[in-house]
Amino acid sequence: MKPLAFRLATLMGLLGGAQTALAHPHVFIDTGLEVIFDDQHRATGVRISWSHDDLTSLQIITDKGLDPDFDGNLTPAETAQLNGFDMHWEAGYPGDTYASMAGQSLPLSGPADWTVAYKDAKILSTHLRTFAQPIALTAPLLIQVYDPTLYVGYYLKLGTTVTNAPECSARVILPDLDAARAKLDAAIAALPQDAEAAYPALGADFAEAMEVTCPTP
Repeated sequence: MKPLAFRLATLMGLLGGAQTALAHPHVFIDTGLEVIFDDQHRATGVRISWSHDDLTSLQIITDKGLDPDFDGNLTPAETAQLNGFDMHWEAGYPGDTYASMAGQSLPLSGPADWTVAYKDAKILSTHLRTFAQPIALTAPLLIQVYDPTLYVGYYLKLGTTVTNAPECSARVILPDLDAARAKLDAAIAALPQDAEAAYPALGADFAEAMEVTCPTP
């Protein structure tokens, strides 16, 4: 989804500066999370909303030759061309969304039932990802959305909701940014001065999280 060249460029920029230089996102995505439950009070999946920043949205619209009159609106035909632009993932790509419960990873399906809209100079896309089987929450469910390499920054500004489970509650957990930056600084300082060096995959340390808690029987 994000070309390797972008990640290498980010890495080289960091290595070319002081060792204490901090990574920062180049793409900004406001995110919303909706955890969906079935009638047996089990979590079945997550609907994810992504609102891309103005510059990224403009680049995508321009690259696709949409909105040629620059009025900020897409025709139904243009919207159809845009739909699914960010949903065709390489095999094994985790979609920058990670679920876990009691420290155990919960695999999510690929994207389905996606939508797209273009409003106020921003592209908003949504997609649904499901669990392999419905999950009874015996512990808090944690959902994080992040790019391990920090090239893309995701922020839970579009809300976190729970559907069909009024007895459950959701809250946003913010990361300890000072600790995350210190960890990243140390990892960057330890990198060899080699263009092939792997960028520290510490996106999880910077990630905001949605925590869903349900009453236990």
